[in-house]
Amino acid sequence: MKIATFNIQNLFHRDRSLIAKPYGKCVTDWVNELDELMLGNNRVSNNTERIQELAFLLGFDKTFDVPYAVMRKRAGFLFLKGMDYSKELKSGELTDWNGWIALQTIPLDPMAVNNKAKVVAEVNPDIILLQEIEDRASLEEFNAQLLPESDGEPFQEVVVFQGSDKRGQEMGILLKNGYRVKSVRTRCFDLGDNPNPKKEFFQYEIDTPSLQTIWLLAAHLQEETKDKELSDALRKKEAQQIADVYNELWEKGERNIIVTGTLNAVSYCDSLSPLFRDTKMKDVTRHRSFKADNDEGRDAAYFRLGAYRLGVNIRQKDYLLLSPNLFSKVANSGLNRKAVWPDKKPMWSIYSSIHDKKQAASEHPAIWAKIDI
Repeated sequence: MKIATFNIQNLFHRDRSLIAKPYGKCVTDWVNELDELMLGNNRVSNNTERIQELAFLLGFDKTFDVPYAVMRKRAGFLFLKGMDYSKELKSGELTDWNGWIALQTIPLDPMAVNNKAKVVAEVNPDIILLQEIEDRASLEEFNAQLLPESDGEPFQEVVVFQGSDKRGQEMGILLKNGYRVKSVRTRCFDLGDNPNPKKEFFQYEIDTPSLQTIWLLAAHLQEETKDKELSDALRKKEAQQIADVYNELWEKGERNIIVTGTLNAVSYCDSLSPLFRDTKMKDVTRHRSFKADNDEGRDAAYFRLGAYRLGVNIRQKDYLLLSPNLFSKVANSGLNRKAVWPDKKPMWSIYSSIHDKKQAASEHPAIWAKIDI
């Protein structure tokens, strides 16, 4: 059984709120400058032009807020047209769909979409958990059309359940070669006064061709926010509840258990301690078979706390945690980061089709393990 996890960061289009802003530390200077100009009484043309520039840089203007877009046949390939564009036919029973939709998402670069498929095709797992997908329709199209274009084998089963996040961050699981989802259970996090108390993780019961049962707990934990103390506290509550489910299954005699997803913290972080200290799970990246292309350059042999291993110096956020029974049966495992754009050196080997960050498949690598089960 080859299983993988990949935070794909959407397939065709991504919510605008999730896309990194194009400015950094200089935003504070822009805000201060704009405040000074707005308080001034001198309305010379130069000031007006500068205010307009600053408003654009800070996102206050409306030039980017195109209210509608035309949706082409392939999901996610949006072609923006103004309100007073040419005369377009409205949707009707006797015509093909040519309607208008409210725009909250931004289409991804076509090369980035192709690179997403290339990663999945190269890993070629029997089971893969994809995080941050738009919806089932997009995933089915990705599976049926994009994977074959990248010489990948389509999956026979696609399972997506709507979560509580409204920004297109659903989870999807794809299976082939005789693996089937027997049941799915949604488990809501009980986070008290958290502003999003309905956040959840999923429990999959999977049948294998050898008639064994795999339990897969898939989660996307609290991301780090400006209030680091609060985000760590929420993440620890989430991790504790996943650990409780793991221990519940273990006490019932289940031994084939996997916890996977984006946990958004390094393994030694206290917020993940319930998973690493209160259970018997082991991180597949610590298995002796785990391999990845090493960094290039002077720091190729450097090891940093939080890195995946010696020579792979990136902050770990994604995990494939295995119960002792499965960990002992790992035959091979690895990390695919060929479609991750390296912002800083040392650099690693990437696909030749990637020339800048917008063409990268994701900011997350794919992690996989081959288990003799």
